[in-house]
Amino acid sequence: MITFHPIFFSSGLFLTALSLAMVPPLITDYMHEDINWQAFAISIGITLFSGLLLTLANRPSGNVRLSVRDTFLLTAINWLLMAFFSALPFIYSNSTNTLTDSFFEAISGLTTTGATVLHGLDFTSPGIVLWRSLLQWFGGIGIIITALTVMPILKIGGMQLFRNEFSDRSEKILPHASQIATAILLTYLFFTVICGFCLWFAGMDILEAVCHALSTISTGGFSTVSTSISHFNSVAIEIILMVFMIIGSITLILFVRLFQGEPQELWRDTQVRTFLAIIVIASISLTLWRWNEGTEFLTSLRESAFNTISVITTTGYSSSDYHQWGSFPITFFFLLMMIGGCTGSTSGGIKVFRYQIMFSVARSQIAQMRRPHGVFLASYNHKPIPEGIFISVFTFFALFVLCFGSLAITLSLYDLDFLTCTSAAIAALNNIGPGLGDLIGPDGTYAPLPDSAKWLLMIGMILGRLEYVTILILFSPGFWKN
Repeated sequence: MITFHPIFFSSGLFLTALSLAMVPPLITDYMHEDINWQAFAISIGITLFSGLLLTLANRPSGNVRLSVRDTFLLTAINWLLMAFFSALPFIYSNSTNTLTDSFFEAISGLTTTGATVLHGLDFTSPGIVLWRSLLQWFGGIGIIITALTVMPILKIGGMQLFRNEFSDRSEKILPHASQIATAILLTYLFFTVICGFCLWFAGMDILEAVCHALSTISTGGFSTVSTSISHFNSVAIEIILMVFMIIGSITLILFVRLFQGEPQELWRDTQVRTFLAIIVIASISLTLWRWNEGTEFLTSLRESAFNTISVITTTGYSSSDYHQWGSFPITFFFLLMMIGGCTGSTSGGIKVFRYQIMFSVARSQIAQMRRPHGVFLASYNHKPIPEGIFISVFTFFALFVLCFGSLAITLSLYDLDFLTCTSAAIAALNNIGPGLGDLIGPDGTYAPLPDSAKWLLMIGMILGRLEYVTILILFSPGFWKN
């Protein structure tokens, strides 16, 4: 039997925290004499009341043990409720035109997707601009905690591999789960603050530096201006953003261990090495191609490296319109969109470790075919991969292909071109943000899409962020049977 009281109790705590997060945007708008401070005041009242009501009405008595089914439901309900209440400031302000656009912007922020429907960000309320970035920051730390605690328990997409890989080793340094969570949060906050100071020192004003720091470390990609990072035209700013986009895409617990005196663990991790190698190879390949096409070498290197890192980390910033670079870069970026960063990071996408497991299993199977009597074990980080892990990973790939195909085909019913349909589906499911093509590319927005198409993409964002199984299992009749 599902125990709803602890589920709603935790939802109440999250909503209460969300209402407090609305205070800085309210103060920001009030200080700038922007009328939208009233929208935040109303939103705070509704969210705080709902949060306190759920908390007080569902206070658990004694120790509560959640089953796996309860944990699935808790994760899904909390993310959906947070997405709903996060939309209130957009609904009550003058920043969006429709209810659909308000929910789209909120869900895109909370899932760290970074797809936007807003035009003229240069003239948008400063509080709303800050709220978008805050949503991405909270969504980023939320998915890290979910990936390292909840998903291993639920055995989603091979994440159970990291129950021993990270939790047990971290507990040798920090013995309690609450201490580990606190260490992760403090590390996340530390990198955010350092990024903000660096950006401010490089020439951004305070609001721009804060917003971009929040969006960068969360690999969300919301900017304060419509032209994204190309607006600043600064090599220093781009280098800072590249560094912190990569940091945001690496397993955060490895940085915790680095600060605890184990720096070698960061480089020992095969996923990190593979991820960095892909970035270097992809950046060099695009640089040489553009240089061969006649673009000045340093310009090619600067633009190729920045946009490659932005796409593979699923951040979604742009320093130039790479849609205009030609067919090879578009195809290249299309493939990079399906990779993503490391597990236990803020990055979206399929994740590097799943490709490593898939290739390791394929390699062992090929070797077994060549020598039928030999013993060939698939391994990850020099350890054998249990059968349950690669079954979970291949299940994840199957669900991704199914969701991608369904979403792309459904979007084509709206008479959108092939590139827009496929890239929008991948951008939503992998939480990247900008797609490819003239409509939703780096210089475009999702505003022209029909409302029903936006709702489909919102579903895709949530599915991708919670790695499919968490949501899809709720539609299984057997899930609700005692």
